[in-house]
Amino acid sequence: MSDTPRPHPDTGTRLALERTWLAHERTLMAWVRTATSLISFGFTIYKFFEFERTREAAQSSRLLTPRQFGMIMIGTGLTALVLAAIQHRQSIGQMRAAGLGVAQRSVALVVAVIVSAMGLLAFVAALFKG
Repeated sequence: MSDTPRPHPDTGTRLALERTWLAHERTLMAWVRTATSLISFGFTIYKFFEFERTREAAQSSRLLTPRQFGMIMIGTGLTALVLAAIQHRQSIGQMRAAGLGVAQRSVALVVAVIVSAMGLLAFVAALFKG
């Protein structure tokens, strides 16, 4: 890299960069919402049918049990969220590497990490409670 300072972008360019960064944040938050829905729906299915199973003595043979289906939903939500967070970090990293002046910290990434931790707890609870 050269030591010559880059010229400051004009207002239009700076605003375009800001819009691009905000678009990445919105996209990650959309993935957080989707993953949260998948995780909560999967855990709800698991807990509901666990409650029903304790009330019923007989359990029919099924190809996919509610517990397995719930774990698949939770796992799908976690996988989607992790992949979206990786893609977000790569996109922001590319903007920084290009010297486009992206200095903000991503609140959406922090939320994604928190939701991932809660989803992981739900998955472990469904896995070991079985």
